[in-house]
Amino acid sequence: MTKGLIDLDRVGMTYQAASGPVEALAGISASIGAGEFVSLVGPSGCGKSTLLRIVAGLRPATTGTITVAGRTVTQPIPDIGMVFQAPILLKWRSILENVLLPAELAGKDPGKLRPRAEQLLDMAGLGGFGAKLPRELSGGMQQRAALCRALLLDPPLLLMDEPFGALDAMTRDDMALELLRIWGEKDLAREARKTVLFVTHSIPEAVFLSDRVIVMSARPGRIAADFRIDLPRPRTVELRASEAFGKLNLEIFRALTGKTIVGTAL
Repeated sequence: MTKGLIDLDRVGMTYQAASGPVEALAGISASIGAGEFVSLVGPSGCGKSTLLRIVAGLRPATTGTITVAGRTVTQPIPDIGMVFQAPILLKWRSILENVLLPAELAGKDPGKLRPRAEQLLDMAGLGGFGAKLPRELSGGMQQRAALCRALLLDPPLLLMDEPFGALDAMTRDDMALELLRIWGEKDLAREARKTVLFVTHSIPEAVFLSDRVIVMSARPGRIAADFRIDLPRPRTVELRASEAFGKLNLEIFRALTGKTIVGTAL
């Protein structure tokens, strides 16, 4: 297997439930290169979110090894940004103060990072909203603030767990385009972009965003297929109407439902 920024070697996870041991993941091996945008899709309960937390070092794997940037993951790793389905903003802090929170937790001077926080808010269309409280913003605006918070310390790796799942369809599409813009799809060479591991239940969302889509099987989660998304960038709304986009959606759907296993092996 080619070495990447993230390397998973036969990763498995078994946890203890009241009824006995439950195997959540089995034999996960994959390599994700620096600057790649990779989405995980699979049925509910297949271990996508668990795998994300294992990569972050928030949960230990039962078997196998995980390396990030050449280092074996045995504890939470610092150089990542995480975005969850809910924005998880502190309701008593302003939006700017929420974005600056990682600096405080890392023992850095928030004042020195304030210009970067304000720049990120401007870039996300939230300029002028820094003094607002979370309740004064829409759900999509709160999720943009959460993305800014994840980017504050300029981590090379972004882990995103269904970050747009709770949004309405139109806001979700807007956020997908915003994420690609912030990721640097138009302006940065691939090696300069952040590596993104993105969990979603939406096949069209995964195809639209990603360089690769990894399909996981039902529990215990295994890799059923790995699709390279050779669609032109920057991605546009019009791309969704193309034959190539529709064909990829159909192939991934077939792999996900078990009707066929297609794609390239890892």
